[in-house]
Amino acid sequence: MVEHNFHQQSHSFVKLVIFLCLLFLSANISVEARIRHYEWEVKYEYKSPDCFKKLSISINGKTPGPTIVAQQGDTIVVEVKNSLLTENLAIHWHGIRQIGTPWADGTEGVTQCPIVPGDTFVYKFVVDRAGTYLYHAHYGMQRQAGLQGMIRVSLPDGVLEPFSYDHDKSILLTDWYHKSTYEQATGLASLPFSWVGEPQSILIHGRGRFNCSIPSIDPTLCNATNPQCTPYSMTVVSGKTYRLRIGSLTALSALSFEIEGHSMTVVEADGHYVEPFVVQNLFIYSGETYSVLIKADQDPTRNYWASTKVVSRNSTTPNGLGIFNYYPNHPRRYPPTIPPPGPRWDDVAPRMAQSVAIKSHKDFIHAPPLTSDRVIVMLNTQNRVNGYVRWSVNNVSFNMPHTPYLIALKHNLLHTFEQTPPPDNYDHKNYDIFNIAPNVNATTSNSIYRLKFNTTVDIILQNANTMNLNNSETHPWHLHGHDFWVMGYGNGKFNQSIDPKNYNFVNPIMKNTIPVHPYGWTALRFRADNPGVWAFHCHIESHFFMGMGVVFEEGIEKVGKLPTSIMGCGESKRFHRP
Repeated sequence: MVEHNFHQQSHSFVKLVIFLCLLFLSANISVEARIRHYEWEVKYEYKSPDCFKKLSISINGKTPGPTIVAQQGDTIVVEVKNSLLTENLAIHWHGIRQIGTPWADGTEGVTQCPIVPGDTFVYKFVVDRAGTYLYHAHYGMQRQAGLQGMIRVSLPDGVLEPFSYDHDKSILLTDWYHKSTYEQATGLASLPFSWVGEPQSILIHGRGRFNCSIPSIDPTLCNATNPQCTPYSMTVVSGKTYRLRIGSLTALSALSFEIEGHSMTVVEADGHYVEPFVVQNLFIYSGETYSVLIKADQDPTRNYWASTKVVSRNSTTPNGLGIFNYYPNHPRRYPPTIPPPGPRWDDVAPRMAQSVAIKSHKDFIHAPPLTSDRVIVMLNTQNRVNGYVRWSVNNVSFNMPHTPYLIALKHNLLHTFEQTPPPDNYDHKNYDIFNIAPNVNATTSNSIYRLKFNTTVDIILQNANTMNLNNSETHPWHLHGHDFWVMGYGNGKFNQSIDPKNYNFVNPIMKNTIPVHPYGWTALRFRADNPGVWAFHCHIESHFFMGMGVVFEEGIEKVGKLPTSIMGCGESKRFHRP
């Protein structure tokens, strides 16, 4: 009897210890996971980031906007007040998967109605992974007016990264137009067609330099002495190693980035650790982020150029220049050398070589499924629809419905968009990707791909000739709500019988944005395991505006109750409550 009581007491004691341990762990988690609250006012202001004065979209008076700094597991709350006066607004959190919060993705027409002038909208979501991410406008072509910034998510305390450094810096690369987004959008949607042209400047973290001495430039609008356009300067200390988190949110341009006289070691791509490799020039496409390590190991008595150049287009845009400043030299002291010219704009080989070189770090490999349940081949083409120039996927140019898909699907408003699914393929046997198509006419649609939940999907991005002779453009494609495995790249036409045999199943990198190179293909694989409705589109602003995108739905029945704050447009007006 005594022995029985002893065992009972021992069992109770063990249960108490386990309970207290669990309580302690949960308390620690709740302490570590913080709520980070931001209040943003978005409005137009006159800015001169490249010395030329124009209307720009600012966040609390700044463009680019403030960097969001958080720790893995934190909840981000952003109160966005739309003070644009006559313009709607939506903000996308680029690279954040929005697990459990698909309505916070910030994609107007897909996951929410726009924020109307004068209204305040609250975005609330969890940053579930460490890494380097972005945010930007996702309404019309607002992104290129300056509504953009970076998100930096660190690991939990005590968790180490597979590399070391002394300091951490964020650098956002953008291109800059002097024409307003309204002028550009009107030209793209007009007959005759008016292309946006090449950007006037490349900005390094919001700073560039336009040539104000051009005779045709109004001297009251361009001032080379304006402090807003002094070159961006990165101050370093000799012997120290720096992590540069580099993101691109260009509207059009693919870029190369380099620091004169210094090599860079690539260690992270889109929030995933990379098996380190060394580059002199980092090629970066709109929507991508990279972390590189750079050691301040050159002559410390002088400064060096940071230079970024447009590649993949025969651009008239001058190189963007900043200063890699060795302390204690003055941060505005120009280097004594000519800025590096950068790589040839039309040399595809080094760009393809970098794409192929990006592999998962050996200690952080997430193996892809060995087979897929569905293969969707997406031919990227330039077309005409009723005479208007458009971009298309499998001869279908995308347009948005009036009622966002997430709301329409959740509330069974299926009549608000076309129900005939878009094609999974094109006539790959007969289509000549190297020449202008004999028939360039296409159709438009707002239908979407319905994916079976928790299945594996392959996407093959196939590039082709545009409507101009001997021309194929680079397209960076971004997938919302997911990361995907990069299974492979290739030149020419994808062979569905042969090329999958060469997929990388050993150490493929996971990303959310990927380029398809001229006259080439890119293969990616992802799990349709995040309930919601997700955009997948070319991240060139004008290309998506002209129809180069699709939408995926998966597990819509698993999405929780939608907040009424995302409603108020199309047929969702009756559900909206302020």
